[in-house]
Amino acid sequence: MTWIYNALIVIGVFGGLIFFHELGHFIVARLLGIGVKTFSLGFGTRLAGFTRGNTSYRLSLIPLGGYVSLAGEERDMEHDSGFSAKQLFMNRPPWHRMLVVAAGPIFNFILAWVIFWGIILTHGQMGMSPEVGQLQPDGPALVAGIEAGDSVLSINGKKIVFWSDLAETIQHSTTDSLDFVVLRDGVEKSIIVKPQVQELKNLFGEDIRVPVVGIIAAGNTKTVELNGVSGAKAAALQTWTVTKLICTSIVKMVERVVPMDSIGGPIMIVQAINQQAERGILELLQFTAFISINLGLLNLLPIPVLDGGHLLFYGLETVLRRPLNERLQNAATRVGLLLLFSLMAFAIFNDLVRTFK
Repeated sequence: MTWIYNALIVIGVFGGLIFFHELGHFIVARLLGIGVKTFSLGFGTRLAGFTRGNTSYRLSLIPLGGYVSLAGEERDMEHDSGFSAKQLFMNRPPWHRMLVVAAGPIFNFILAWVIFWGIILTHGQMGMSPEVGQLQPDGPALVAGIEAGDSVLSINGKKIVFWSDLAETIQHSTTDSLDFVVLRDGVEKSIIVKPQVQELKNLFGEDIRVPVVGIIAAGNTKTVELNGVSGAKAAALQTWTVTKLICTSIVKMVERVVPMDSIGGPIMIVQAINQQAERGILELLQFTAFISINLGLLNLLPIPVLDGGHLLFYGLETVLRRPLNERLQNAATRVGLLLLFSLMAFAIFNDLVRTFK
């Protein structure tokens, strides 16, 4: 029965992500008065559903995606059964079409933000505490008088809540000295530390030169309770941080800093979902938010057949003030499909190699 439970979790995660993505297209189309023919979760044969107005809502057989079928999606359509000319998608100005297309990926980012916000409201914001565990021998911090067990409260007047705040503040400092305020045995102490520039390796294994003070975290975690507004801000910052990290990873992959065999496909994602589910609902939700951001970014890539490709076409139409040549669009779409299928095949190949290893 374990495999059934795992399958239901995977279907639930993917189904939720797809539903929210398509919901973005659907809601914005409706708000703009564009006709919606079908809202489907899944592809292929209709399993269940209902019709309300001119829209068919359905659950389909193949749970590998979903779609929203809009009235008048084909160019030069003068009518579509049950819809007026004003409701046809291609009769709308490019910026209307761009809003509908962009809404899907944007809703993926909104979903991630909502998940992070919910976790913060129910469990607080969690992170590593800014407590000093060890000091580098003859390092700047040890020389200045910082001791193991000190808890850093602020640096140069900036409040330090988590260890990540401490590391970021030090590495981005431009001054010759840093004013540490630490808590030691219940007493606050101000200590001036002069950082040294050292060569370290970043997350992607690249050599970088950054200021360091020679301290190592104690490794303890802490939780900070936040209210609705501050929690929403923290969730937005977390969403932005993950988005930047994924974008940087893509750039590093193109630069061949990150090896191409690190690309994962559906097998790796399914394995990761099950692993996170075994650790608990909190980890599963965090990973779902991570996948949602990945899905949003993937769909924004300027590849024809993806939302980003459609945005590119409509953007060019806005600049040129006329629709792009239909044959050119069809050719670009075929190339986009080839690229997408090639990337998918490569990702599945990597998955299989990892699995058999």
